Amino acid sequence: MPFSWLKPIDYARIFVGWASIFIIPLITLPSIIELALIVAVILFCAFGVVKMAERLAHILGDPFGSLILTLSIVIIEVILICAVMLGPADSTTAGRDSVMAVSMIIMGLVVGLCLLIGGLRHGSMPHNGVGTPTYLVLIATFSVIAFAVPAFRGEYSTGQALVISTLTAVVYGFFLFRQMGAQAGEFQEVEVAEKADDAAKWEVPFRGLILIITVLPIVLLSHDMATVMDEVLASLGAPVAMAGLIIATIVFLPETITSLKAAWTGEIQRVSNLAHGAQVSTVGLTIPAVLVIGVITGQDVVLGETPINLLLLGTTIAVTAIAFSSKKVSAVHGSVLLMLFGVYMMSMFA
Repeated sequence: MPFSWLKPIDYARIFVGWASIFIIPLITLPSIIELALIVAVILFCAFGVVKMAERLAHILGDPFGSLILTLSIVIIEVILICAVMLGPADSTTAGRDSVMAVSMIIMGLVVGLCLLIGGLRHGSMPHNGVGTPTYLVLIATFSVIAFAVPAFRGEYSTGQALVISTLTAVVYGFFLFRQMGAQAGEFQEVEVAEKADDAAKWEVPFRGLILIITVLPIVLLSHDMATVMDEVLASLGAPVAMAGLIIATIVFLPETITSLKAAWTGEIQRVSNLAHGAQVSTVGLTIPAVLVIGVITGQDVVLGETPINLLLLGTTIAVTAIAFSSKKVSAVHGSVLLMLFGVYMMSMFA
């Protein structure tokens, strides 16, 4: 029976996560306590997601194992953004703000920490010289089309939005097709880890389902805590944009933990598959979805970013491209990316 694969702690994570979605809104607590409770539940569930993701990665190998975790989280994040846009509140900048926050978290904070931790533990680390540049080409192109073009020439018209959505979706779909097919070897570690035997592969559908069931409460709770977060941050005098940044960090917590564990073991290509792959998927799926919803509902969609955010995101992409253009990456590269993320945080408070 497949259910014998799960341990009591796995059942507990599923139960606590889903129960919290229905119970927490029914009880009255001080905002700070409610926020702490939600974060604790999310952390508890996140380690279950990581466990399932690591098992899938062991069975399937990269890039397939990393791709399952990435797409599971990103697709749910896209659904979450779309739900916000379809809600009653003013959400003209919801897609832009969410993707920008995710971009700086992934490209600056997560990759920076991974390179710093991995570099300090293993020294300079080799990576696949083809796979990561492919991610970066897509990240640079999608980011310019999403954020820079509207900032300089004005927001997209209905016809332009449909063209941009179609082109982005087609290119992203073609990338996935090549990544899972002819170019799969370009996204594997320089020293490929041993895979599980074929007998274990029949676990994949079950473990994939458990991963999604465990991820969903994380995303739903992150969305529900937005109001509580706003109250707490307002009482602390923090900027409004800080809420989006924190929520984005929590949504991608399972992927962040998995990336850090990969960096600890020196699997830098897996770090790239998880982090840069998530960035490509976020922009490649979110921007078409946001533009199409804007066209269908007739609401304005603002994608053009501020000059400071464009500068910092562009510099982060450039630094990453330069770092991964060499055969090895190091802790110094990570420290620079973390510095850029720190400046992003400073500009947010300014």
